[in-house]
Amino acid sequence: MWRADPITHKGEKRIAVYFEKKREEIDRFKKLYDARWSATLKVWHLPDNVENRQRFKLSPIPSLSDEASISLQEFGRWLRAKRYSLNTQKTYTEAMKTFLLYLNNKPLPEVGNRDVVLFHDEHIVKNKLSASYQNQIINAIKLFFSTVQNRKLEIERLERPQRERRLPNVLSKEEVKQILEASVNLKHRAMMAITYGCGLRRSEVLNLIPSDINSTRGIVLIKQAKGKKDRIVPLPNKLLVMLREYYQAYKPKTWLFEGQSGGQYDERSLASVLKKAVAKAGIAKPVSLHWLRHSYATHLLENGTDLRHIQEILGHNSSRTTEIYTHVSASSITRIKSPLDDF
Repeated sequence: MWRADPITHKGEKRIAVYFEKKREEIDRFKKLYDARWSATLKVWHLPDNVENRQRFKLSPIPSLSDEASISLQEFGRWLRAKRYSLNTQKTYTEAMKTFLLYLNNKPLPEVGNRDVVLFHDEHIVKNKLSASYQNQIINAIKLFFSTVQNRKLEIERLERPQRERRLPNVLSKEEVKQILEASVNLKHRAMMAITYGCGLRRSEVLNLIPSDINSTRGIVLIKQAKGKKDRIVPLPNKLLVMLREYYQAYKPKTWLFEGQSGGQYDERSLASVLKKAVAKAGIAKPVSLHWLRHSYATHLLENGTDLRHIQEILGHNSSRTTEIYTHVSASSITRIKSPLDDF
């Protein structure tokens, strides 16, 4: 017996499907639908669209009024004109769409602070949405009304969630070495090596073009990364040798790393490449690409690199962001002598 409910997961509209967790049922479900498993919600979920709503006999997708729809389009145009990143554009417009649907076609000039408070309590808090999504949706509402409606809502009165302070996940140098050596495919190995060897974000790896690699100066140019900033990072000698071998073998035309049929390499494929390498290396940790960036920064610190230089290489605005690596640096932690050893 299957049961389905509309949910919001990581800011995205999905349909959660509940059924008996038998292997044959799971295999059948995965084959039939574009489904994903949520480790946090412990449920299988799939896209919230007209077809899936009909399939599971759910009520039709609510629609926006003409006024709300036009205002949302205007908001999207404003975000594009201001050159917000594609991810931010999507997050803010989806967040505003959720809020506007909650208003149930209430005229926008009549929307006030109380509507935001009710939405906060009855939708965000009640559905236990993440603190990061809560901040994103509140920021989106604030920006929408100040730009499209040309008026300010007193959103500052809302209680903002306390920001979580989590330590970054870090691999040992030996574990990184095992992951890199696990892949026999030269392109895959080069992508993972440049992610770790230069401390890059996933988007930064995929946006590289061959001319960004400056072998004469021994640097890699990262263009218009997070915060619309350019920066340079040091190019390791071993990575340069690997990239030259890779370039001769694949001869990329536009992007440094391209898919089999050309064009920019797919970010999901890159994540899959890492996942397979981690499994082959026998590492039982949920390693992501960002773990390699965290590991790079921590290993630099352990090698004695100045924290200010690490901040510049990673492209952090604030030194406080970079200082978190001091909490996971094994070389500094292990030098501390426990009083237990004095007994």
